[in-house]
Amino acid sequence: MAEKRDYYEVLGVAKNASEADIKKAYRKVAKKYHPDMNPGDKVAEEKFKEAAEAYEVLSDPEKKAKYDQFGHAAFEQGAGGPGGFGGFDFTGGDMGDIFGDIFGDFFGGGGRSNARRNGPRQGPNLRAAVRITFDEAIRGVDKELDIALKDECKTCGGSGAKPGTSPETCPKCGGRGQVVYTQQSMFGTIQNVQQCPECNGSGQVIKQKCSDCSGTGYIKVRKKVKVSIPAGIDNGQSVRIREKGEPGINGGPRGDLLVNVQVSRHPKFQRQEYDIFSTEPISFSQAALGATINIDTVDGPYSYTIKPGTQTDTRIRLKNKGVPSLRNKNLRGNHFVTFVVQVPEHLTAAQKEALRNFQVAMGEIEEDPSKNESEKSEKKGFFGGKKKK
Repeated sequence: MAEKRDYYEVLGVAKNASEADIKKAYRKVAKKYHPDMNPGDKVAEEKFKEAAEAYEVLSDPEKKAKYDQFGHAAFEQGAGGPGGFGGFDFTGGDMGDIFGDIFGDFFGGGGRSNARRNGPRQGPNLRAAVRITFDEAIRGVDKELDIALKDECKTCGGSGAKPGTSPETCPKCGGRGQVVYTQQSMFGTIQNVQQCPECNGSGQVIKQKCSDCSGTGYIKVRKKVKVSIPAGIDNGQSVRIREKGEPGINGGPRGDLLVNVQVSRHPKFQRQEYDIFSTEPISFSQAALGATINIDTVDGPYSYTIKPGTQTDTRIRLKNKGVPSLRNKNLRGNHFVTFVVQVPEHLTAAQKEALRNFQVAMGEIEEDPSKNESEKSEKKGFFGGKKKK
């Protein structure tokens, strides 16, 4: 008979591993070597049995303490208890739960998760969309949505049954909302608990359905729902309205309404997170000599003094003139403004002459000689006439 491997080695965990780590390791090994995943593979079958045996011991604090003190000898000669294989009993509650959790997909669903299906559950969420302007996203706004919501049917009072009748106990599950299926496996008989297909887990069936709601217990009605959109929201983000979704299941609360916010583009401003970016055109003379101008911001015009000699593509920061923070109303982003020097496309004769004189003053071009001669003759005619005798 082959010597047994150390249980910690089988599961690949340290001796000080927590209960959660041991369970996680067992899940991994059990899935890898499960016979249903390795049909006809005797080696995999043995490894699976070995892992199950190791988990049976290490998951039980009392057995684990014995194993840590005496090793495999602690369970020889029937010390491990009757049943199972190798002296171990795999019919305990924890092993049944873990088989349901791990191998539910092999056998049609686990017992623990299915046991929760018959309890109260929150209803599904509903989704809607609303479009707002860029300025509304900055300041926040209240909107009213017209949506279809499920309300309790007044005819049957939400029971789904025809007036004068009542839902009856499901004959298939006996009102438990669950059915138990048994299946033979290498470990013996395995019981699986699943939601009852006859009553969908409610434990009741409706023989005579309400004509108004068709047995659902709910009817759809159009309702006005107010949604408060906070300042600073961005395109694509959602606002959650509690318990405005679908009705709950088995007495559970309603789901939520998730409103997706779509923000229209602004003709001038661009947003990046909580900062705003824009460009501001300025004239050549404003850039060269400096000037005080009004800059458009989300708060209105902002007076700013341009420094003399400002170059095109110069970027400035207007602190706290950006988007309000969703998390902290006292915080705001910044507004970054890029100055662009505009070149006039159409000039008058006087404007052209003024620019030529500027070029001469800057040494970019030489003064026109003919212009000098003309100026001299004009001066001579004024000052240089002959004296009368």
